[in-house]
Amino acid sequence: MTVDTAAIEKQRALLRDTYLRPADQRPASSARGLHHTALISSSVERTIWFYQDLLEFPLTELIENRDYPGSSHFFFDIGNGNLLAFFDFPGLDVGPYAEVLGGLHHVAISVDPERWEFLVRKLSDAGVEHVVHSGVSVYFRDPDGARIELIADPLGEMYGQHVL
Repeated sequence: MTVDTAAIEKQRALLRDTYLRPADQRPASSARGLHHTALISSSVERTIWFYQDLLEFPLTELIENRDYPGSSHFFFDIGNGNLLAFFDFPGLDVGPYAEVLGGLHHVAISVDPERWEFLVRKLSDAGVEHVVHSGVSVYFRDPDGARIELIADPLGEMYGQHVL
């Protein structure tokens, strides 16, 4: 299959021209922020080890999931008032992780540059396969296959470009 990148860029430029407003002309968002993103865990304890012990995101709560009997809903602090949450579904065969249309591609979490370097070393020491991109992003998969990115760029920036 051949991808016509020139046509795609032309369409992207048309979309920018049509919909992207300069920052001083954008209305305020109706949202206050991302309350939490929820992923699925096959093992509560393994997920806690990975996110709290390895990545150093403190576990903030572990409660029953009101939507599925016996299921847990648990939360990690990822800074700035944001949470990364998980559900487990004991007894339910949810199958392996898969990237599908409308599904999760990756979760990008901003960390300070000094902390980023330290966490990349921790991933290496723990034997977690990862890829560093552009010297500020590291991509890896959590124990259940979800793709995670730790990015050293500040919130609202990506590779030196303001995106907010």
